[in-house]
Amino acid sequence: MFGKRKDEDVYLCPAGERLIYRFTREEAGLMIRRYWSSNCPSCAMRSKCTTSKYRRIQRWEQEHHLQAMQARLDADPDKMRQRCVTAEHPFGTIKSWMGATHFLTKRLPNVRAEMALHVLAYNMTRVMNIIGSTALMVAIRG
Repeated sequence: MFGKRKDEDVYLCPAGERLIYRFTREEAGLMIRRYWSSNCPSCAMRSKCTTSKYRRIQRWEQEHHLQAMQARLDADPDKMRQRCVTAEHPFGTIKSWMGATHFLTKRLPNVRAEMALHVLAYNMTRVMNIIGSTALMVAIRG
């Protein structure tokens, strides 16, 4: 398993070699950083690590945020259940309202508008269920 050194911009391979940063390249709109060691061709563990001449590691430049989030989820698995209850519910409700089908419009600007109307309808319904339609009308009038 490869490990990132916190104090430097390098990775350590299973043989203890330093895979140093070489270059950054954009792929599919993401900035990907590439690392490898110059010692791979002479490494005794190379056959267990890679079939190519060099073992190259590539990481998205923001991948540390994903790893930190995953560590938080691993530390507290109930967070994902809480997310399912609070954040996933609106999407399921909106999909149900749409009839679990495709959007009625075509082209991205139109689909965005259609989705915005669905979200607005969901939010208005939520507010009416929480504070009531009379209180909502008073709040809208100012």
